[in-house]
Amino acid sequence: MKDYDHVVVWLDYFNKNLKRSKGRRLPLEKCVHDPSLKELGEAARRAGLEVSASDEKPRHPRRPFVRSGNVSIPRDGPKSGILARISAELVAARAKKRK
Repeated sequence: MKDYDHVVVWLDYFNKNLKRSKGRRLPLEKCVHDPSLKELGEAARRAGLEVSASDEKPRHPRRPFVRSGNVSIPRDGPKSGILARISAELVAARAKKRK
């Protein structure tokens, strides 16, 4: 049964290497190259979101041949807003990591 209280956030939403038709949800400047599940969970926590579950085994429906991974986050407004908050933290962490 579908859980309407949580949002599933896939790694593919933030992968700069993918086209939108393959699962990317954000503009390229708000994405990073090959994000990891650990980075995604940390970015969600820094954005003030509680990560209730994470799994690296599932496959994104647009790329069934690649294990992608996802995290489950309690719904706090629209999904696009949640993705924007996470992507800001993810991009900032990668920029800080480069320096």
